[in-house]
Amino acid sequence: MRVERYFKKGCIFFVLFLGFLHFFGDTLSIQEGNDKKESEVKLNVKRDGEMESERNDMVRLIQAYGVQDEKILKAMRKIKRHNFIPEDYRWLYDPYGDYPCPIGNGQTISQPFVVAYMTERIAPKPNEKILEIGTGSGYQAAILAEMGADVYSIEIVPELANHAKKILAQEGYNIHVLEGDGYKGWPEMAPFDIIIVTCAPEEIPDDLVNQLREGGRMILPVGVVSNQRLVLLRKSAGKIQKEEDLPVRFVPMVHEK
Repeated sequence: MRVERYFKKGCIFFVLFLGFLHFFGDTLSIQEGNDKKESEVKLNVKRDGEMESERNDMVRLIQAYGVQDEKILKAMRKIKRHNFIPEDYRWLYDPYGDYPCPIGNGQTISQPFVVAYMTERIAPKPNEKILEIGTGSGYQAAILAEMGADVYSIEIVPELANHAKKILAQEGYNIHVLEGDGYKGWPEMAPFDIIIVTCAPEEIPDDLVNQLREGGRMILPVGVVSNQRLVLLRKSAGKIQKEEDLPVRFVPMVHEK
C-alpha cells in the first residue's frame, strides 16, 4: 500500500514537472506587447461549440493522472477555460493543454491538473462558503461555483479583478470578487468552510488561518519560487493540523507590506 502511494505521488510529480518545463522554459519567454505576428503565435481560433472535444480530452488526461471526483470532472468538462484567458493571451498556447498559461500582469491561469488536484484535496460540498485568494482569470472560482459552493474571491491586481468580474458574470456565475490584499483575507465575511490560495506566500498567513471555520480546511502553496509545496490545513477542536503535499511552483503572493 505504501509503495502504491509513493508510486502515485511520483507520477503526479512528473506531471507537474512537465508543466513547469513548458511554463518556465517557454511561457515566461513571451514578453507583453511583443511584436510577433499573429500567424506565428496563434492557434486556429475555434468557435466555442467546437472546443467541447478539447475539454473532454483535457478531462480524460486529468482523470488518467488520478483525479476521480466526478463533480470536479463534470465542472471542467462544462466550463470554457479559453474564455477565462484574456483575449491578448488566449491563443498564444492551447488553452486546454496541461500547463499554465499567461494572463497578463505577470500572472497565470494554473495547470488544469493542479486546479483539479487542489479542488479534490479540499473536497468542496454544495453551499459551503469558500474564500479564494488570487482570483486571477476567475477559472478556479468558476469550478467551485459550478460545484455549488458560495464563493468569495480576492484579487490584488485591478486589471485581473475587473477581468474576472466580467467573465464570471458573462458565464453566469454569481461570485463575490473583491479587489484587495488577499494576505489579510476577508474578515467581514468570515468564517469560511474552505480557503484556497492560488499564489504562494513564503509563510502561511495567520489572518487566513484565523478566518477558517471550526472543521474547515485550507490548501495553499507555501515557500519561495524555487522551493514550494502544497500545504493542507484542517482546523479541529481549535487546533490546526498541517499536512505537506506535492512540490509545486506558483507565482508569488503579492501583498501590501
